[in-house]
Amino acid sequence: MAAHTLDNAIEADPNLYEGSESGMDDDAASSRYTASLTSSIEDYPMENGRRYHAFKDGTYVMPNDESELDRLDLTHNMLKISMNMRLFDATFSKAPKNILDIGTGTGMWAIEMADEYPEAEIVGTDLSPTQPSWVPGNVRFEIDDAEETWAFRDQFDFIHARYLAAAIKDWPKLVKQAFDGLAPGGTAEFQDFYLEYYSEDGSLKPEQHISKWITELLQACRAFGREPSPGPQLEAYMKDAGFENVAVHKYRLPIGPWPKDSHMKTVGSWNLVQIEAGLEAFSLRLFTQLLGWTTEDVQTLLANVRKDLRNPKIHAQFDLENTFRFRML
Repeated sequence: MAAHTLDNAIEADPNLYEGSESGMDDDAASSRYTASLTSSIEDYPMENGRRYHAFKDGTYVMPNDESELDRLDLTHNMLKISMNMRLFDATFSKAPKNILDIGTGTGMWAIEMADEYPEAEIVGTDLSPTQPSWVPGNVRFEIDDAEETWAFRDQFDFIHARYLAAAIKDWPKLVKQAFDGLAPGGTAEFQDFYLEYYSEDGSLKPEQHISKWITELLQACRAFGREPSPGPQLEAYMKDAGFENVAVHKYRLPIGPWPKDSHMKTVGSWNLVQIEAGLEAFSLRLFTQLLGWTTEDVQTLLANVRKDLRNPKIHAQFDLENTFRFRML
């Protein structure tokens, strides 16, 4: 993959793992993170030893089992750290009273927003009831498919959608429904990825297993009819939906603790853990059903991908793009 050249490229730490090609130990990395706050859900479809959504089965490629819920919590924390512990980038003229979180997952974002805005009412929607039962009194969760026609209109002061990569078939429709679901003067923010892995120093090469894996993964997502890298397109979607003066904030997400900068090193460490935790979840259904791979071949590839992920000489990264703007009065 071609190297990206930037004036402020992330500098690698030359003292990291001297004499070693591997990164953090599995047990040491995993021990830093707490278990998911979710309760177990039974009677869901099983494939390759993983549990999947029952509601609209087959429309979402990721599992919803405990391992995946744990990973979603890791990802939530990684994204918060990358954003300097903020839950969003948008600004409000007054505190929002009605908030919608699309694709709420484990509900962590909605729960933390409920604590931050105790006077607000927060609704989190998702395909499965995988959220914790003990939540603040001002938050509730609903099973809903965000791609169906919304019952909400002119209702919310803030609509938030994060990490819907590879989950949405019709992005323009979703963003337009968000626009229509806002009360006049309300704000929407979409946070999503550009998952084309790259390096700024040429250390990520096409022949490496990690490059082959992400290329095949993105191809499979698109064959499934879901865009895995919606981040760069969000600005255009928002403008087409009617939002004006759309703002875009971009965050670089290193994979692994290779950066010299302490903040980026922390982000990269969390990112490495969540990617490793999700390798099977990302790959199994797509590679076996869309690309025709055997489970054994997928596992062989993933074993080699793990080695590349932990190689401190490979300075891979990808981007998070946050787009936001209010609906005019």
